Amino acid sequence: MLIETEIVTRLRAAGCVFAEDEAALLLETGAEAGELEALIERRIEGEPLEQVLGWAEFAGRRIRVLPGVFVPRRRTEFLAAEAARLAARAADTAPGDALRTPVVVDLCCGAGAIGAAIADAAGPLRLVAADLDPVAVQAARLNLEPLGGLVYEGDLYDALPAELRGRIDVLAVNAPYVPSDAIAMMPPEARDHEARMALDGGGDGLDVHRRVAASARSWLAPGGALLIETSERQAPVAVAFFEAGGLDARIVHDDEADATIVVGVRGTAS
Repeated sequence: MLIETEIVTRLRAAGCVFAEDEAALLLETGAEAGELEALIERRIEGEPLEQVLGWAEFAGRRIRVLPGVFVPRRRTEFLAAEAARLAARAADTAPGDALRTPVVVDLCCGAGAIGAAIADAAGPLRLVAADLDPVAVQAARLNLEPLGGLVYEGDLYDALPAELRGRIDVLAVNAPYVPSDAIAMMPPEARDHEARMALDGGGDGLDVHRRVAASARSWLAPGGALLIETSERQAPVAVAFFEAGGLDARIVHDDEADATIVVGVRGTAS
């Protein structure tokens, strides 16, 4: 049986900065010698540790991931937390002491990490998620169906049940926002092992954001909010097409997480 020091040495030689932590997690799987060796080789060959382990840590939960699926980033916890706050606020809008059940959609959901985090933090809600990548949909179902969520496969709003139009309280989106020309400069773990559609945002990185913002107002309930993660540099551009889509938009940044989101709200009068 391989011992931890041997695994650390091999991982470090392959360039793994956190070799000690990774070795401990690989041993934690309890895999037999042959299976453990296969896991180590996958990691040495550059596959993301999360895909090797089959899970990623996100907002205090282990999110199941599958090979080839986008690995949820820790900075996206900021988007999830803000979305959960808005979902909880929506639940408080019922008359009297009653609570209403907010409708939350995790669009471009990947493995469903955002939806799972919102469900954990915001209490009872109707949770729907969608992604174009069939493998991501498979992973999201593993994570969200035990929480009562429904996951659909398809292109943005085309994947959603029509009866959600005009009823969504929180629309959380982590769409790709890396410019096409910058994909080649991404770490090989992402560039070579995550679906291209989960990374490539087009010429300026905002192609999917434009499409989401253009149609969001018709899907949001009055007072409902669209939240999209982006870069600090791209955020002012995103605000412009949020506003062009009829939403009141603002930029929210978290220095500690180095995370930026744009939030757009549909007015309650319309």
